[in-house]
Parts: sequence; C-alpha cells; structure tokens
Amino acid sequence: MTAGVPLLTAATALLTACNPFPPPDDTFLTRAERTDYHETSSHADVVDFLERAAARSPSIHYTTYGYTTEGRPLPLAVVGDVEDPTPATVRASGKTVVYLQGNIHGGEVCGKEALQMLLRDLLAGDHRAWRESMVLLIAPIYNADGNERVTLTNRGRQHGPVGGMGQRPNAQGYDLNRDHMKLESPEARSVARLFSQYDPHVAVDLHTTNGTRHAYHLTYSPPLHPNTPAGIDGFLRDGLFPHVTDEIRNKHGWEYYYYGNAFARGGGEPGWYTFDHRPRFNNNYIGLRNRIAILSEAYSYASFEERVLATLYFVEEILDYVHEHADEVRQVVADADAASVVGESLALRAAPERSAEPVDILMGATVEEAHPLTGRPLLLRADTQYVETMYEYGTFAPTLSERVPQAYLIPAGLGDVLTRLAAHGIELEPAEAAPLGVESFHIDSIRTAERPFQGRNEQTLFGRYEPSQVTPAPGVMLARVDQPLGRLLFSLLEPRSDDGFANWGFLADRVEDGGVYPIVRVPGG
Repeated sequence: MTAGVPLLTAATALLTACNPFPPPDDTFLTRAERTDYHETSSHADVVDFLERAAARSPSIHYTTYGYTTEGRPLPLAVVGDVEDPTPATVRASGKTVVYLQGNIHGGEVCGKEALQMLLRDLLAGDHRAWRESMVLLIAPIYNADGNERVTLTNRGRQHGPVGGMGQRPNAQGYDLNRDHMKLESPEARSVARLFSQYDPHVAVDLHTTNGTRHAYHLTYSPPLHPNTPAGIDGFLRDGLFPHVTDEIRNKHGWEYYYYGNAFARGGGEPGWYTFDHRPRFNNNYIGLRNRIAILSEAYSYASFEERVLATLYFVEEILDYVHEHADEVRQVVADADAASVVGESLALRAAPERSAEPVDILMGATVEEAHPLTGRPLLLRADTQYVETMYEYGTFAPTLSERVPQAYLIPAGLGDVLTRLAAHGIELEPAEAAPLGVESFHIDSIRTAERPFQGRNEQTLFGRYEPSQVTPAPGVMLARVDQPLGRLLFSLLEPRSDDGFANWGFLADRVEDGGVYPIVRVPGG
C-alpha cells in the first residue's frame, strides 16, 4: 500500500461526514445515456430522476406545477438555496428565478434529456456559484401525454432516437406551443399559473428544429412580438446571445445562430426567415409578460447525442451569463413592469421586417441513412459548411397599431373571457356604477376562417372605434392596462388583435356585421 492511500481515504471520509448526501452515481444516467442514445425518457423516468435527485440534496426540491389532460402530474425541480419549493419561498429569496422547460413537443426530446443531465451536474456539485444568485425551476417534460405516445415514425427523418419518440400535440390534439393565449389545455393553464406564482425573470424553452439543412448545431430566438419591452430585446440581442455564441464556438467549435429557415417567400429572393411574432408561441407570450424569454432549436439532423449536448451547452452558457448579470436581469424586468404603456401606440398585427443589409448564413448538407428497424430514411448532418448571403427576416414591424387605453370594461356575461383573463394572472376589479366616457368598437365586417386551426375557427374583425357614454352595470369588471401584464391584456382584448380572444372566436356568438364589440375601453394617455 502506498503512503498516499490512507490519506486519500481519510479525506474521503471527512468529505462524506461533512456532506451526508453522496454524489450521483451510475443510477443517475438518463435513459438516453443508458441506451447509448437509442431511447428517450418516459414520464415515469423523469419523475423518478427528479425525486431521487431531491432525496440526495437539500438544495433540490421536487414538486409539481399542474396536470396534463390525462392527469399526469407535471414534474418540477426547484434548485437553489431555499427551504422549500413553494412559490412564496422562491420569490422571497430575492434571487433571480430562471425557468427551464423541455418537451413542449413530445417528439423534440433533446431538452428533456439535457435538463436531467444538468440536474445531475448540479447534484454533483458543479456550478456552485449559480446558487449565490439564482433559483432554477427545471421542468423537463411539459407535454407529458404527447411524450408517452411513442412510435418509430414520429418526427419523420429526424436522426434518432431510433427507439422512437412521442408526438407533437398533447392528448387533446393541441399544439401546446400555440395555446399560450387561448389557454384551452390544462397544460397551458398550468404553466400560466406557474408564471404568475413563481414569476421567473428568465424562461428558456427547448426545442428541436426541422426544415433547412444548415450548419448550426443550434439556433435561438428572443421574443419576436413588436410590443416586447425594448430592454428585454436589447439584453438578449446585444448581450446574452453574442456572448453565448462566442463561448460555444471557443469551447466546442460549434456554430449557433438566430433561428431561421432559408426559402424564397412568395416566389421572391431567398431569405433567412424566423418563425411567427404572435404570442401564442411560448417565448413571444413570455415577452409580453415583461420577462426575458429564450427559444432554442437543436438541429434536427444532428445525431441525438449531439442535439442533447448542444442543448446542454446552451443552457449552461445562458445560466453562466444570467449569474454574472443577475442584477441587470432583475433591473430589466423591474423596469418593464414599472413602465406604463397607456397612451402608447402598440402593434395589433405585424409582418416580417427585412434586415438593412444581407447577412452570411452557414449552410450545410446531410447524408441519408436507413432506420435500422423500419428501413425509413433518416438524415444525418454532414461535416459540410458553406456560406450563402441573403437578407434576414428576423424581426417584425407593425402593420396595424392602436393607441393603448386606460382600461377595458368586460360584461359579467362574458364569464369565459373573465375566467381566461384570471388564468393569465390579469388583475380585475369591479367597475364603479358611474357614467364613463368610453370607446366602442363598431364592426363593419367579420372574416371567419373556413377551416379550424387548433380546434377553433379564427376570426378577423374590421371596424372602428367611436366615443360613447356608459354606466357600468352590476357585475361588469374593470381591467386596468396600467399593470405589469398590460401589454398582454392589450393583445388579448383588442378586437383587431391577431392573437386575442376575438381572433380565436371566443366572442363569435356576441359579434356580427354591423354590431358592436361587447368589450368597451376607457381611453387614456
């Protein structure tokens, strides 16, 4: 026996005595790792992983934040120097709160695996400095029902896991990343309640992309709605994203960039187009809640292992940056909450905006392989990279705007609207029975979509506001826009909003050509 062995044994014993919670072992490998990335975790796997992690460390707490359509609890690990996982305790900590979400689409599984690996690293004592400034809310499996509907043919040509993955929609058939405004799923209502109760400063939504064969291991996006507070957009575009991109390149040799697909829109010249500005999408919705929101899209045709690692690296760099800029993060959010939008002109509709100059986009290629069990073609990224120069359409400009009122009056008969507003966390109060000068929207015409989308026939209202006088009847509720969720309230209630309650048809039985929109507004500013 060498002289160093007894000393090492003594040191190990001392560490164990000081820390009765042993570090993770091979039992904390994810299902993806245990199967050499042939399979992905089930809901039961994720719950078990989070529960065992919480049993190992006083800094990790297991809880749930809601339920799926089929009654599965939505698991959440609360990580940080807090005594318990309750919203009140987390908010009272005074720390920066970061929400990390995976698996909003049941076949896009890299975020689910990466977040479990991140939790294991935290359990092992990595990233200790984060606890000084942050509390993490780790939600690896949002669309739990969709996750369980595994087939070998979901996600088409995506390169693995070859053992199959879940489906895009939830058990109701809804795309949860189109449900943040209408809140028709229990999952969307659960996460809206989480946002209201825990009130995270930062939210990260982890996806896997499709489409263009580019050379980026991961693409990302800030909130895209034109009404997003400028401070949030600047923090991401001028600070976090450039820093994270440089760190990934320097440490791993991989390229990350803004989300997009290369195509010729309307038969014109090719461009690099991002997705949609509307707040039905998670990161756009969170931006209208005055919070810093980040979308990630791991490259579909990278191997499953590379997609997981690309996502893990991205989350780690985000958290390093947020830790180093924790005070700035909280200030950006506080400034957005304190700024009233009453009297401002905000967008109701928007269209893609072309960059001032062309940009260089890294394009790539794929090779085709056969799925070992089905024989269907799979695409795997090739180590090919070349530059195509094109205009970028990564932001949106308003095409229709409206001046923001002081408040809205919602009749008692619109119980469904009032319930949905409350589910979003909008503050409501009984209106006083006193005469008020208001603006009523007079409807010239209504265009109703012939085909349903996400279970609803969307409607577009055309018309104009005219001044009038009302005395609120008993039961009428007042929603003041001068509140932290004022931007969201504006988008929900304006009749011409492209993602509000009227658009989704929730007022279809109360509106008609030549009629008056049932919600009136109190002008201000």
